Amino acid sequence: MLWLLLLASAWAATAVSCLRLCLAAADVPRLPSGVPELGDGPGDADGEGTREAGLTLYEAAYLAGGPGRVADLALVAMHGRRGLLLAHTGWTTVVDPDAEDALERSVIAAAGPAGQELTASVRTAVAADGAVRAIGDRLMRAGLAVPDRARTAVVSALRAVRATSLLIPALAVCAVLTLPGGREPGPVAVWFTLPLALTLGALAMAAMEVRPYTRFASPLGAHRLSAFAEHTAAGGQGTERARLTAVALHGVGVLDDPELRVALAGGRPAHRVG
Repeated sequence: MLWLLLLASAWAATAVSCLRLCLAAADVPRLPSGVPELGDGPGDADGEGTREAGLTLYEAAYLAGGPGRVADLALVAMHGRRGLLLAHTGWTTVVDPDAEDALERSVIAAAGPAGQELTASVRTAVAADGAVRAIGDRLMRAGLAVPDRARTAVVSALRAVRATSLLIPALAVCAVLTLPGGREPGPVAVWFTLPLALTLGALAMAAMEVRPYTRFASPLGAHRLSAFAEHTAAGGQGTERARLTAVALHGVGVLDDPELRVALAGGRPAHRVG
């Protein structure tokens, strides 16, 4: 019977995807339960900035949005002090080649010898640069950031389980449609509810146990990031530091300048946050 083959396919997809999720969750390393200190790292000695609530601005950006957020923050910071010109047409032009830290040096290098490059290309190059990786490595060693390999594996496994939960109803419909005339569809459909219940249960458990490891910040890092946000919020609004903090925590969508938001979106319209 064709419906049995479809049911077997549903069970096979369920077993593979759920097992993959279990293995990914088991592979997540144990992170420190205490309150680690980052200490002085390469970024601190190279002008990354002062620490507030135990984090620098670039570290907060990494925990909130990963390497791409760090690159955005560096671009906005350099544009704010007129070291760069971010045009709404999607091009970045170096105005002042004197860099203040390793991240700014990577931005200038990404702009090329002519000092001008597409903003999207600059952002991609900076996000992959060693200066950003050093920030991530330091946060991972402190237990504040989820290791890249673990996060990627968990996210991929969750997508596989979600896809399976959508596949099973489709297979059930196909099975019912292929039944011979006079055969009751109800009992056949019930058989497909079992693998579906298993995938939905796996997703529900993952939402409680695994979800924190799909973000860049570990649970401890998220707590530190929350403390950073509260600490910096007490410093007042309207200053350049406050603007950069908002970008670090929430992305370029918080910027008031619509042309700057478009510039950082690579020349495409960017939606403002909030």
